[in-house]
Amino acid sequence: MDFARARDIMVESQVRPADVTDPRLAAAMRHLPRERFTPAQKRQMAYADMEVEVAPGRTLMRPRDLAKLLQALAPQAGDRALEIAGATGYGAAVLATLCKDVVAHDPDPDLSFTARAALESCGLTNAKTVTTPALEGWRDEAPYNVILLNGSTEIVPDAWLAQLAPGGRLGVIVRQGPAGSARIYTRADSAVAYRTVFDAAPPIAPGLVKPATFAL
Repeated sequence: MDFARARDIMVESQVRPADVTDPRLAAAMRHLPRERFTPAQKRQMAYADMEVEVAPGRTLMRPRDLAKLLQALAPQAGDRALEIAGATGYGAAVLATLCKDVVAHDPDPDLSFTARAALESCGLTNAKTVTTPALEGWRDEAPYNVILLNGSTEIVPDAWLAQLAPGGRLGVIVRQGPAGSARIYTRADSAVAYRTVFDAAPPIAPGLVKPATFAL
């Protein structure tokens, strides 16, 4: 398979038609070998318009959804970024080409190991991998200018919002039943507000299901 050609087709047929106009973001997605973040037996699906399963119950976001969320987050060259529940680290890789440095987080240490190898294979020395429960984010390197969740969530933990720098942005897709919407949370002084930017419903990331409530 001609992966370089597949990257071009992905950008031209999935990313650009989704109103993604940031040239730095398009260039990053054309350049980065997404197949290196995908299991060998599924590499021919790496550029498909779908979530790609990289481990049981774990996926990489659709290229279209990732691109739209990153464009809305507007990462800058001097920013510090965190990807939460990044699985094999493709989102962190894109951020690493756009930002100063990136923390690639995942609650599964095996996936964090895979992400580290994939990031190193791309020469991305400004990204490090860590492992904690998704609800916790990664406080040790906070605050961040940009935080991205790979997948969706039914809850937005206070810990994530607390790890935003002033002016920092958190991009998450919030699920409400089968539907979901992408939100950008922005910190201004001590307050945080959000705006909705598009509809999407990727799988819920591990540990981010709303606790069940029981009525008597």
